[in-house]
Amino acid sequence: MTDVSRFATVILWTSVALAAAALAAVVVERAAVALIGMRFRRIERRYQPLIQRALTGDDSAAGALAMSPARHRPAIARLLVTPLITDRRPARIARTRVIADELALVALADRYLRSVWWWRRALALRALGLVQVRERTPAILASLDDPRPQVRAAALDALTDMRDPAALAAIVVRFHDPSLHRGRRAAALTAFGSDSEPFLLELATADHANRVNYARALGMCGTIRCRPALASWTRDSRPQVRAAAFEALARIGVDETSAALALEALDADEQQVRAMAAYALQGWTGDGNAATHLARHLDDAWPVAIRAARSLRTMGPGGLSELQASASRPDLAGILARQMLWSGAAQC
Repeated sequence: MTDVSRFATVILWTSVALAAAALAAVVVERAAVALIGMRFRRIERRYQPLIQRALTGDDSAAGALAMSPARHRPAIARLLVTPLITDRRPARIARTRVIADELALVALADRYLRSVWWWRRALALRALGLVQVRERTPAILASLDDPRPQVRAAALDALTDMRDPAALAAIVVRFHDPSLHRGRRAAALTAFGSDSEPFLLELATADHANRVNYARALGMCGTIRCRPALASWTRDSRPQVRAAAFEALARIGVDETSAALALEALDADEQQVRAMAAYALQGWTGDGNAATHLARHLDDAWPVAIRAARSLRTMGPGGLSELQASASRPDLAGILARQMLWSGAAQC
């Protein structure tokens, strides 16, 4: 047999061995998953009735759960805590916390937080948040610096569920952290509603570099108290800041001062600023003849035109009149006007 033939034979058998090993690994993995599933279902059948009774205030059922073997506690914790994802009734959370204390589940979560396995750390964080164990807020905040993104995401979810006022300042400060999931950062902040507004305004006064993020945050949880600050930011030299400020004003609502600024910004050079200025004018029927100004932008760049058309639809008779006047046009302005008129008629 030549060297080439021997080499080809070795490659062939090596490939066969690797394929067999991969197949064996898949079989073993699926068998392990099946065994774990069978074990969990067996524990579920045994403990679910006790959990239901304990949640209704049955102390004997809670005592029986407290006597369960330590090896069953992780599965019991899963059965006890997972329903809190959809059932956030305060009474249910409070009763779950009592049962968790009796089962020493907080101590188990503490051990999981120190685990080398990231999924255990993430599981512990979500459980602590769902049960609202506020004594562990410092540990959850520390997990925002975990090297694993999944754990950092779980920490944000926990802070959102917990809504501990002690964590608010830290959440506001970390709102700009790009290592944290953007949507979860927003959810953690908006969970506090307008309570976060004073912190945001205070930090924005000194932290000009992150003013875009502050504007976006105020758009989600701000009130009319932040309107003067947002109005002043529409004069910022950075187009992205001006656009973000107008977008926030659109959600909060404009007054005479901010509406005048939006009307002026309809002539800005930057497309994003014009679009958000048009958005900010939705529903405005005060001074400035906004409907006429918006109608002139129905043939502007698409992002501006669609915002102008939608705002016109919210302006009552004045906006409706401008849309009707543009509906006969054959260009983009006419198409948008007809679409808005049709959509308005369909909603009636």
